[in-house]
Amino acid sequence: MKHSYDADIVAWAQEQARLLRAHRFDALDIEHIAEEIEDVGKSEQRELANRMAVLLAHLLKWQYQPERRGNSWAATIRHQRQRMARRLERTPSLQSCLIDAEWWADAWGDACSEAAEQTGMGFDAFPSDCPWTAAAILSAEFWPESVPQ
Repeated sequence: MKHSYDADIVAWAQEQARLLRAHRFDALDIEHIAEEIEDVGKSEQRELANRMAVLLAHLLKWQYQPERRGNSWAATIRHQRQRMARRLERTPSLQSCLIDAEWWADAWGDACSEAAEQTGMGFDAFPSDCPWTAAAILSAEFWPESVPQ
């Protein structure tokens, strides 16, 4: 039974796996398999970017609203750092994201949007580029100083 990639991707994926295990390479949907394999990598990059954006947003809140600092923000910062460290350890190729300017721009933009929404501050209240290094952001010892008012 041939399943359509566009009609039911789950059924299609199960069929492709079955065909691979049966060594029925002639029946495989090679083009879509290649797309899906590439998408796995993109998904990992998106997850890392989402985690980075959450971490950065909380670091911004920590820096710009010191009077509201609390255990919840600190826990989120620690949790995101730990999860990112594990992801980078398990998937070392994701380290390339940390030196990709476009990836950083997206993560920083998302972080500033989230921080602006959650703080009620305008998007322009935050720097246009991330002021911290990746090493600092991921370091358990790094906590940004308050912005002078």
